[in-house]
Amino acid sequence: MSLTLYAHPLSSYCQKVLIALYEHDVPFELKLLSPEKPENEAEFAKLWPLKLMPILVDGERVLRESSIIIEYIDLHYAKGPRLIPQDPKAALDVRFFDRVFDNFVMTPQQKVVFDYLRPEGTKDIYGVTQAREKLDNAYAWLESVLPDSWAVGGQFSLADCAASPSVFYASKTQAFGDRFPRLEAYLARLEARPTIARVREEARPYWKFFPFAD
Repeated sequence: MSLTLYAHPLSSYCQKVLIALYEHDVPFELKLLSPEKPENEAEFAKLWPLKLMPILVDGERVLRESSIIIEYIDLHYAKGPRLIPQDPKAALDVRFFDRVFDNFVMTPQQKVVFDYLRPEGTKDIYGVTQAREKLDNAYAWLESVLPDSWAVGGQFSLADCAASPSVFYASKTQAFGDRFPRLEAYLARLEARPTIARVREEARPYWKFFPFAD
């Protein structure tokens, strides 16, 4: 039975899962979550009342949360190298960096973006200042630990799937400047990967909706 992904191409966590699907060359049906597709929105809300995208449906199995979805894909649909190493110790490092990119790069980045979109009179200046400080702290730490290849162990992994949207969007929200050349080089490697380039191209029609777009 074919897989169904409820997602939007501009969403960072949807991009994370799309990269994994493309890395393993897994066929799937995309159900676009958009006001123009109310029927998809209604199905999505029934499957996941919290309405946090993406979700992946495989027969009667409904997978929620991007990292869990990628682990499921890796377990059941992997073609070629696994995105989560089968060695438990190596897998811990990959999962750790996955959490770093989601929690310490994407989360503060989204705080800045979502606050920008709030109506006047409801903005959280203090919260945005804190988020920007957290981004700078994350940038500095990543600058000190990232290797000259992929995030962990020299092999493209779940960690890089998480890094791609988080670091890309963060670089637009809070530019690296000349302060973090290693992080900027890592982003360039990510952007050059064919699966990530494909995800960027699919998001292009919606890029105008990102408030810090070039």
